Amino acid sequence: MKEKAHNQTHHTPIWHKSYTPTSEIERFTVGRDRELDLYLAESDVLGSMAHITMLESIGLLTAEELSVLLAELRNILQIIRQGAFVIEDGVEDVHSQVELMLTRKLGDIGKKIHSGRSRNDQVLVDLKLWTRRQLHDVVMLVKELFDELQKQSELYKDVLMPGYTHLQVAMPSSFGLWFGAYAESLVDDMLFLQAAYRMTNRNPLGSAAGYGSSFPLNRTMTTELLGFDSMDYNVVYAQMGRGKTERNVSFALASVAGTLAKLAFDACMFNSQNFAFVKLPDECTTGSSIMPHKKNPDVFELTRAKCNKLQALPQQITLIMNNLPVGYFRDLQIIKEVFLPAFDELKDCLRMATYIIERIKVNEHILDDTRYDLMFSVEEVNRLAAEGMPFRDAYKQVGLDIEAGHFQPNKQIHHTHEGSIGNLCTAEIAALMQHTLDGFHFERAEEAEKKLASPPTPLRMERGVYTEQGQE
Repeated sequence: MKEKAHNQTHHTPIWHKSYTPTSEIERFTVGRDRELDLYLAESDVLGSMAHITMLESIGLLTAEELSVLLAELRNILQIIRQGAFVIEDGVEDVHSQVELMLTRKLGDIGKKIHSGRSRNDQVLVDLKLWTRRQLHDVVMLVKELFDELQKQSELYKDVLMPGYTHLQVAMPSSFGLWFGAYAESLVDDMLFLQAAYRMTNRNPLGSAAGYGSSFPLNRTMTTELLGFDSMDYNVVYAQMGRGKTERNVSFALASVAGTLAKLAFDACMFNSQNFAFVKLPDECTTGSSIMPHKKNPDVFELTRAKCNKLQALPQQITLIMNNLPVGYFRDLQIIKEVFLPAFDELKDCLRMATYIIERIKVNEHILDDTRYDLMFSVEEVNRLAAEGMPFRDAYKQVGLDIEAGHFQPNKQIHHTHEGSIGNLCTAEIAALMQHTLDGFHFERAEEAEKKLASPPTPLRMERGVYTEQGQE
């Protein structure tokens, strides 16, 4: 989005001294922040609510000032949630816009909310609050796809298909194994997501510009108010987390994207006429402008491309930040341009994959085609070895039968070991996924944000004790 810096009505920047930058300098330095900071608006307000609650506790705001500030911040939060919040021309970022709205409504009281913090720790806490919410969404969508893959794995567990090595027909596989393999892959991806969530869910607020504050800030209080698991304790390290958090999270997103890209490739290949292993729903395909027979798997092709692009995200972030010394640098602003939109792209791919996997049709008669007969050769070698013939002799005998054109496949498969065609371990894989999900503890963050955003319940006096109205 091109900023119209030349014709803006300029508001005084919150860092204003005795000069203002030229419109060209502002255009270049602000970049896409007005557009991208809309992602962070709700988080910015929640962070400010926690911060000013803490300021009142250490005497930098009165109880009355806190009350009116919280009420107005809740009004702004509603504007954001209704989609009506804008960052005005000439306002540098979301932090400035929120402070401007408070000051317009409340006068000088609105200027007090910045005590004890910098835009550096403000954007840090915004990013962490926003990212943990996005990770929650991704986790839920991964779980939905996992459940659908497991469902299809069980449904088609007895339907055999060729397994490949080097794109050559190799050994018997099954659709139970194929669907189930991607389900278990998502379990490992979920471990990356959990690690990303835990690293994200630490409070940087109070680190100010990276060196703390002379105000007696109560960082434990803001940590609890915002539902973080703990704080980033060292204020210098809290600032070093800018970029590092995004990079670590992007590795988790890339892990999920890698699974999706591979699944998409398989689906495109298996849907082709030369394989005809699966059939995608007609409504999930697109046509050709010249060939009337075409039903193209464009959704999975786009999923493959988008997910391959997402796998480059950690490298993009690394290359932006990897030669920066300790402290804040404006370079880090550019990370938002690649990091914030990545979540929507991955979530969209997850939704599409789940939608199609739920509706995919499996060819249950693949093995009627004699081109797949030779994939049973290992089964015959193993049968002979089980009867007492040395394995190498059995291997040679079957090989000679194949060369002579005498090989007759026995298509009865009797695999019983864990994770094989006859023993998919679906329940065990589900247990692994549930164990990983249980380690997130999303409820702490959700409850904290809900409490901050909700107006306080009026108190009533009963027998000398204040209680919230409506409670016993």
